[in-house]
Order: sequence, then structure tokens, then C-alpha cells
Amino acid sequence: MKIRRLAIIGVGLIGGSLARALRRAGSVEQIVGCGRGRENLEKAQQLGVIDRYTHDIGEAVQGADMVFLATPLGAMKSAFAAMKDHLAEDAVITDGGSCKGSVVNDAREVFGDELSRLVPGHPIAGTEKNGVEASFAELYENRRVILTPLENNSEESIARVRRMWEDCGAEVSEMSVEHHDEVLAATSHLPHMLAFGLVDTLARMKENDEIFRYAAGGFRDFTRIASSNPVMWRDICVANGPALSRMLSAFAEEMNDLAQTIAAGDGDHLLEVFSRAKEARDRFVDGLKG
Repeated sequence: MKIRRLAIIGVGLIGGSLARALRRAGSVEQIVGCGRGRENLEKAQQLGVIDRYTHDIGEAVQGADMVFLATPLGAMKSAFAAMKDHLAEDAVITDGGSCKGSVVNDAREVFGDELSRLVPGHPIAGTEKNGVEASFAELYENRRVILTPLENNSEESIARVRRMWEDCGAEVSEMSVEHHDEVLAATSHLPHMLAFGLVDTLARMKENDEIFRYAAGGFRDFTRIASSNPVMWRDICVANGPALSRMLSAFAEEMNDLAQTIAAGDGDHLLEVFSRAKEARDRFVDGLKG
């Protein structure tokens, strides 16, 4: 069953790629884009990513049977409030937020306990680029999308969101809101904090020009994600603060132990740490290939 009208709130990399993928699959009849930047929305229309656009969220969702929020986490609550009295009876709302607890809490503040139409989701995909021109239809192919269904979601609503992502070529799984935020704190949010922290530390050194001039490929690869949207990552840190702070504290202990090991010249312990890490990494990569 095709999506009759898809309203995308935030037509950037994530929202734009969803639109492109669904168009390619022939799974949507009409796409309405919504956002604050006129230039980006005009470009999205010119590229054929959306059919029309508006800056008014209430107008954007009118008549839509699927609503996708690709806004920063800090803007979710206001987006829910803007669409509250304009949703069609058969509308299902989902999102691409990297933290699900804050999205559900924001929705509950706006809609109360009647959250049956909201099926929270998170596509584990992206690049450090922004804007609709960075979007592409293949972004979600063979990538994971996590849905965190709520107790009062209907099976039909969950199935509609699942089918939307599967039409994009994604592998869809489900888990609880709480488990999602713990997992993502470790696998996504922590690596971004390490990249931001490393680049900021080096940038504040007196010799930073020389440091960056001689940066090797490994440094560029590891720190690429430090070019990600600062506002988005500020919102993620605030939204997933408890889980992320625990992961950072655990990692800080690991780094302190490593520093002491290096200072003591304990090669045996270093070899143990490096070998264990290599084995885990290789097993992980082989698992993905399988």
C-alpha cells in the first residue's frame, strides 16, 4: 500500500534521502516538505525531492497519512505542538531522532497519554553533510533502522512504518526506548564525543597548524564525524545525558588506565589491551560481512 501523502518536517540529508528512496521505490504518491530555510526547500522542489513546500507545520501535515520528523531533538516538542490540531485521522507519525526517550517525553507533553499514532524510529545512517543537496536515495540501503514501538501503538501503525523503511532497502528491528538510548550512547554518541573532543583539544594547542598539516589518513578518518552538525549533537547530548555521561565516565577510566600503563612501560598489558580490541573489532567487521 502506497503512502498517499508524506509530510517531511526537515528536508535535509535524512528527510531528503527518505523522500528520494521512497520515490525510487514507487512507494509514495505525494511529498510535502516543511522547514525554515526557503532556499533549501526551493532546491528540494527543483531536484524533485518534494512536490511542494510550506514553512507551516500545521499546513504541511494536513491530509498526510505519514508524517516524518527529521528536526533536531530540541525542536521536536514545538513541532508536535504545531501539528497537533491538524493531523488527519489516519496519520501515523514517526521520526529519525537519535534519542528516543526525549522524543517520547516531548510527544507526551503535547499529546498527553494518547500516543497511539506515534511510532518512534531511528535510521542508523548518515554522513557529516547537511542539506537536501547532500541527500541520496541509497542512504538507507542495507542499513539498520530501529523502531521503538509504544504500548498503545496499533500493529497496523507499526507495520506501516516498518514497510516504509523496508521500501528504502533498510533492515528494520525493534527494541524498547530505554534499551535504544543505552545502545546508541555506546555505539554512536560516544564516538562522536571522542571525535569532537580530540579535534577541540588539538585545535587549542599552540602548534595546532602543524598538527593538522601533518595529520595522517587515520586521523582524518577518525575525526570526520567532528564535521557533523554542532546543534544536532548538542541536542543529542542533552537528550541522552544520563546514558551518555555513564559511557564517557567508563571510557575516561579506560583512558586513565591506558595512560598509567604507558607511563609504566608495561608492554605486556598494552599488548593484552590491543589484542583484545583487535579481536573484538575483527569479529564485529566479520559479523557485518556475514
